[in-house]
Amino acid sequence: MSKESIQYKNEAEIELLRESSLLVGKTLAEVAKILKPGVNTKALDELAETFIRDHKAVPGFKGYGGFPATLCISINDEVVHGIPGNRIVKDGDIVSIDCGTYKNGYYGDSAYTFAVGNVSEEARLLLQRTKESLYLAIEQAVVGKRVGDIGYAVQSYCEQFGYGIVRELVGHGVGKNLHEKPEVPNFGRRGTGAKLREGMVIAIEPMVTLGDYNIKQDNDGWTIRTIDGLPAAHFEHDIAIRKGKADVLSTFSYIEEVLNKQQ
Repeated sequence: MSKESIQYKNEAEIELLRESSLLVGKTLAEVAKILKPGVNTKALDELAETFIRDHKAVPGFKGYGGFPATLCISINDEVVHGIPGNRIVKDGDIVSIDCGTYKNGYYGDSAYTFAVGNVSEEARLLLQRTKESLYLAIEQAVVGKRVGDIGYAVQSYCEQFGYGIVRELVGHGVGKNLHEKPEVPNFGRRGTGAKLREGMVIAIEPMVTLGDYNIKQDNDGWTIRTIDGLPAAHFEHDIAIRKGKADVLSTFSYIEEVLNKQQ
């Protein structure tokens, strides 16, 4: 991969990306407040769109490639790109919500998978470990490492539990475009792939399944689900590559504040 194909950001641009990314976290926290058994996914989507527009931003996903909504809401065996609608969230569901914002010319992109009500122990552990793998990957997102180090961190952690790592869907650079170079797979070999340099901003997003890593697409042209019908989890952060320690631009803190109050 040529170095020229990656869009490097200066400090001012990174701060604009941080603003968009933090807004995603705040939006997902608002959604978390009403995410309960009995709510329909369209209501979650409408709340998110209103909140984003009230903050002088626009939904990053709506209209992107023809996607019809603000949020991707993927439930249980759906991995990503689920379309909100009249579907009712039920007790025991795991609900992955991916959100994008666009503000001041820059995108934010982050995802969180929620346990609704009484989920099974194996689903709870899948969520916990997928999130843990994200933070292990972030530790590798520093100057001098390579993209393969990030993928290896996710894969080596998750596969020890017998989980599948989705191959066809990957993380990516993020900036003036929602998807930029380089691609950031959740599997790989250490010391391979694009070299990480100062000024790169990437979205790391483990997509991990309880069973087979193979996926299929629904007839709606969007929804991706596991081939074996077992659940999947998805967590995503935006990261600016720095020397020594990654700079996480997005946050789960607003979401987890809401979740902790609900317990």
